[in-house]
Amino acid sequence: MKIAILSRNSDLYSTKRLVEAAESRGYTTQVINHLKCNIEIDSTGPRLFYNNYYLEDFDAVIPRIGASVTYYGTAVTRQFEMMHVFSVANSRSIVHSRDRLRCLQLLSKSKVGQPKTVFTNYSKNVEHVIESVGGTPVVLKLLRESDDISSILAEDKSSADSVLEAFNGVKARVIVQEYIKEAKGTDVRMMVVDGEVVGAIKRFNKDRDFQTNISKRKKSIPIVLTEEEKEIAIRAAFALKLGVAGIDIIQSKRGPLVLNVNSSPGLKEIESVTKLDIAGKIIDYIEKNTIHKV
Repeated sequence: MKIAILSRNSDLYSTKRLVEAAESRGYTTQVINHLKCNIEIDSTGPRLFYNNYYLEDFDAVIPRIGASVTYYGTAVTRQFEMMHVFSVANSRSIVHSRDRLRCLQLLSKSKVGQPKTVFTNYSKNVEHVIESVGGTPVVLKLLRESDDISSILAEDKSSADSVLEAFNGVKARVIVQEYIKEAKGTDVRMMVVDGEVVGAIKRFNKDRDFQTNISKRKKSIPIVLTEEEKEIAIRAAFALKLGVAGIDIIQSKRGPLVLNVNSSPGLKEIESVTKLDIAGKIIDYIEKNTIHKV
């Protein structure tokens, strides 16, 4: 079997682990910088030109696409799909997961629990917006294509007013979200592969910072999940039609609530903390869904 891994850096932990997991099973891999692919479209069918040759005879593709290059990365992924190559993450699902508002809407449609959220078109009625999510404090999150969600905690109406006014002034899109006090600055990252939770960690954030990138966390520890937590992660991945996903939840008094769905989740933190072979699970998923096997 021949597997393409779309990644701009072959030295990244996640990329290297996927190569290692695939090649340990005797499969051929190629790390491809998707930004250097030419997408060719004509009546003879779709083709991809890369490093002076055409990409051919691949059985599967693993998109590892940064949020800043979602448009081109998903276009390359879509071209592989049109060439009848199995993709670990469907191009449309990646787009939906990267559109923060669209992601929340899809979760809501599937009745997946999440913090109360309001999105407005630069509304001046801040009081109603705050009341709609249960009052202050509230969390304000920028809706932008970034690997992290920039978040601000507004302790009271005056703070929320000031922050929203500033965002509105620069035409920045923002959502207002319920603050879950009992979570105490923690969240849970679960890895879902093929409809199963294959690993989970609890993450402790610094100074009530809501961003979940590694550099801002104090520590992460393994966690034993409840059945309810597993179920909501699986439902969230299903709502976005993702076979492989990182699901971030927050533990609240009314049960687990989904914060974010990541279509290209990193493997370093969760594998390092849990000592589990998550990369191997992803290769297992490819094996199950690929017709042509070695």
